[in-house]
Amino acid sequence: MTGDVLARRVTDLLAPQVLVIGMPPAVGLLAQGWAGAAWGLVASALCGGVPAAVIALGVRSGRLDSHHIVDRARRTGPLLAAVAAVLAALVLLVALGAPTLLVATVTAMLVALAVTVPVTLRWKISFHAAVCAGTVVVLAHVLSAVPTLLAGAAVVALVCWSRVRLAHHTWPQVAAGAVTGALVTWGTLAAFGLG
Repeated sequence: MTGDVLARRVTDLLAPQVLVIGMPPAVGLLAQGWAGAAWGLVASALCGGVPAAVIALGVRSGRLDSHHIVDRARRTGPLLAAVAAVLAALVLLVALGAPTLLVATVTAMLVALAVTVPVTLRWKISFHAAVCAGTVVVLAHVLSAVPTLLAGAAVVALVCWSRVRLAHHTWPQVAAGAVTGALVTWGTLAAFGLG
């Protein structure tokens, strides 16, 4: 397997949509069993499913280059759809009394978008790196922290390498994404008393 093939597989397997759809049910299940997983499915349907559908429609119509939205100028519409979907998920989860961990996780998604969307309008910060790093922080809360952080750091590094290898980002862009995702998520969980 060549480096480019591996980089494409890593980029696809650990894409933001994949992590945002898969992480909430997994975290809910680990934290609170099947009831938590059901809450997580609600969060993933809105936070990940709606933006993924918007992106898929954009790719199908030719308005977007790929589901990774490599062209920074084309990111605004899908990102605003993601903000609206995450905000709707947050309102719904709070109104229905969802577990605190899932409310905090969705809040972290919203805060991360609030930080990264304005940045990407001027500079191409890596959403792959940000979402991956944020996912690691959330998983470290429900799994053994040290092994999760160590393994997660390796996965984040692999994602960063893949984005640079494919020439979709520079090292500063992936580093900024990873740091932003980790700090925003950690800070949000801490604000909820979960950090």
